[in-house]
Amino acid sequence: MAWFLVEIRYVQEKLDAVRPKHREFLGRLAAEGVVAVAGPLGDNSGGITLYQAEDEAALNAIIDTDPYFLEGVIAERSVREFKPVIGAWVP
Repeated sequence: MAWFLVEIRYVQEKLDAVRPKHREFLGRLAAEGVVAVAGPLGDNSGGITLYQAEDEAALNAIIDTDPYFLEGVIAERSVREFKPVIGAWVP
């Protein structure tokens, strides 16, 4: 399994209508252990989520089903593999 840091920038006009479905989506993934942490940036211009997936293809299959993606809330998305070394989540 690998960790991925996903950062998105919002289309502000669509954000409020879709946010409840997006949070429900992430909540399910958190319960399954796929999402470690997620939330909006302080200025509400976008958000960051830390996912765990088999590989980037598996991650894309997951994040492409996010209501934000499906309903056009994402103006920009970046995906970077993350290799945690130190911290409470690291075995």
